[in-house]
Amino acid sequence: MDTDTILLEAEERMEKAVASLERDFGKLRTGRASTALVDDIKADYYGTPTPISQMASVSTPDSRTIAIQPWDKGGMSAVEKAILKSDLGLTPINDGKIIRVAIPPLTEERRKDLVKVARKYGEEARVAVRNIRRDANDSLKKAEKDKEITEDQLKKASESVQKLTDKYVAGIDAKCASKEKEIMEI
Repeated sequence: MDTDTILLEAEERMEKAVASLERDFGKLRTGRASTALVDDIKADYYGTPTPISQMASVSTPDSRTIAIQPWDKGGMSAVEKAILKSDLGLTPINDGKIIRVAIPPLTEERRKDLVKVARKYGEEARVAVRNIRRDANDSLKKAEKDKEITEDQLKKASESVQKLTDKYVAGIDAKCASKEKEIMEI
């Protein structure tokens, strides 16, 4: 394996780690309505656990409300029960046509808990990036040992891997800081 392939593979995996962090952040409740909050909730639809987004249109008419309109009226109660059972702590309001979920403002204590969760997600992403760096460096050392690359190429490629790691860790830090600010704003 040549150095370019190893570097490209490492960068691709680091991109995925950052994308995973963004998905995790999307599920964090920040006091602002987001359709991502209900993405992972599955309703028991005729005996099959079905994601709400596959059985209803989900929208945010304003910054404090999520509107869920099931395509099949028979799924209304299933969606309502699924939201109540979820660990979001939200109460759905059913008017017969649309289920509205009001997002209450967060308490100071809850905000601090969410910041801790956001930091944990950030640290997991940093660890993932560092593990990818280790894997890339191991591949480079193996390639050098197998005489596929020279010692100079190994040194250059290792520096490139470190630059990539620094770039992605800095990006993760920026995303974490931004998310913490978003959570703490009232």
